[in-house]
Amino acid sequence: MIKYTGLLIFVVVQCASGLYFHIGETERKCFIEEIPDETTVLVNYKVELFDPRSGGFMPSSPGIGMHVEVRDPDDKTILSRVYSSEGKISFTSHTPGEHVICLYSNSTAWFSGTQLRVHLDIQVGDHTIDYANLAQKEKLSKLQLRIRQLLDQVEQITKEQNYQRYREERFRQTSESTNRRVLWWSVTQTVILLAMGTWQMRHLKSFFEAKKLV
Repeated sequence: MIKYTGLLIFVVVQCASGLYFHIGETERKCFIEEIPDETTVLVNYKVELFDPRSGGFMPSSPGIGMHVEVRDPDDKTILSRVYSSEGKISFTSHTPGEHVICLYSNSTAWFSGTQLRVHLDIQVGDHTIDYANLAQKEKLSKLQLRIRQLLDQVEQITKEQNYQRYREERFRQTSESTNRRVLWWSVTQTVILLAMGTWQMRHLKSFFEAKKLV
C-alpha cells in the first residue's frame, strides 16, 4: 500500500522550512503549504541511500531519483516530473490556498527495500531570490540591493495580507452557510414535530370516537 502522509507546514513571510525524512519502497510523502497567489516557491532536496554496513546514509546512486508532484487548491496538477537524486524545483502559485507537494521514488524495486533519507527545504516568496547573484548580475550597490530586498519583502507582506483576507472571507462564508443550514434544520424539525403532534391528536380523537368514549 502507498502511504499518504500529510505534514501541514504554515509558511510565514520571514520563515523557510527545512527538514529531512525517511521514505521506504512504494511510500509517498506529501506536504501542504499555504501559499498566497502569484508567489514563487523553491523546493531544494537531496536524497541519501541507507548503508547497512555502516548503519548510516551515503549519497544515493545515479539511478535513484524522486518523482515530484504539485497540486493547487483546486486539486489540479501544476507540476509532475521525475528529477535526479538532488536538485531544485521552482513553481509559481496562481491560486491562493493549500498546495500539496508530494515526493516518491521513481522506482518500486530498490535494493531489498532500502530506505532513503530525503533532505527537504521549502522556501517561499522573497526567500527564493538569490540576492548575491542578483546584485552581481544587475551591478547593484549595497544600498540598492537593500532597497530591492525591502521592496520584495513589502510585496510579500502585501500578498500575505491579501491571503489572510481571502481566508477570512472564506471562513465567513462557511460560517454563514453553516448557520443557515442549522436554522433550516431547526425549522424543519419544528414543522415535523407539529405535523406529528397534529396527526397523533386526530388519530386519538378518531380512536375515542370509534370506541364511543367521547
